[in-house]
Amino acid sequence: MEQAVIAALLLVGLVIGAGVGASYARAQRGWKDYKTIRTTVPGARRTAWLATRAVVTKIGVIALLLVGAAAYAAAGSDHERAGPGPTPTPTVTATPGHRAGR
Repeated sequence: MEQAVIAALLLVGLVIGAGVGASYARAQRGWKDYKTIRTTVPGARRTAWLATRAVVTKIGVIALLLVGAAAYAAAGSDHERAGPGPTPTPTVTATPGHRAGR
């Protein structure tokens, strides 16, 4: 009877030990991954902000171009606002007694 109890206790100990060992290995791996990622976060954050700034700059330039195009379209071109051009005046031929410009 003692051998059966010892065998059962050994089996329970092995199952519990395997579970605890697996949990410990998982925790160690988690801490190692955490430390690795923690050192890469500042670089990743900087890269993310640079990418965001590039996108916002492009959107801003496109928005300014669209606003400028809409303002130009709303104002119309110079040809529509220009009045009729000057007409040439008839030239007066000078007579011998008449001096031009007086």
